[in-house]
Amino acid sequence: MALSDETNGTGDGEEPQGPVIRDNRRIDPETGEVRTPKDAEEKATGTGEGDASAEEAVEVPDTPEEVVTEAINADERVIELTGDIKRVQAEYANYRKRVERDRVAVRETATAQVVGELLPILDDIGRARQHEELTGGFKAVGEALEATATKLGLERFAEAGEEFDPNLHEALTLVPTPEISVQTVIEVFQPGYRIGERILRPARVVVGDPVGDAGDGAEDTGAAETADDASSDGGEGSDDQK
Repeated sequence: MALSDETNGTGDGEEPQGPVIRDNRRIDPETGEVRTPKDAEEKATGTGEGDASAEEAVEVPDTPEEVVTEAINADERVIELTGDIKRVQAEYANYRKRVERDRVAVRETATAQVVGELLPILDDIGRARQHEELTGGFKAVGEALEATATKLGLERFAEAGEEFDPNLHEALTLVPTPEISVQTVIEVFQPGYRIGERILRPARVVVGDPVGDAGDGAEDTGAAETADDASSDGGEGSDDQK
């Protein structure tokens, strides 16, 4: 009996062993498809999809708290640096605008100083044109000088008939003028000049002043005087009667 137990492998502590059957057929009897030796082995041993599902079932360990904290701090740092970059860009844009504005102001100031010295010459050219003395070579030189001043930004202003503006005009004389409702320039003694918004010289003009209000006042004064005379006459009459 001992020999029998050893022969069959059924001794104590040993599992009974049976014959091992491997399916080495190249054609799968169930699907009818050609299979590789690896597929046949997996079919025989019962492995394959079970192993894959077992691999997929492997749990991923949780992320440590320190790593999560570092990631949050890194995001906050990125946000902070982005804000700093935007602030620096805004400051640089404002700096460029300020520099450009200062450069324009300096250029206008320098141009105004140079052109301001030419205003008496331009006045002489204008008076010569009014008296029809701007002829020949003097006319060509005068027109070239005026064209150059205009190219530098010099603008002439003040014409008869426009409304009086104390910021642009200097009133030499105030003349009562009928048929106008506002103070109006009626004669220009000396034109004004400006460069951009900078007034180099105000225009010297004669200003017409409306007289409608003055006439009404005179009529009111006359009416008041007539009323006073009538009251005084009435008073003298009453004294005579007494």
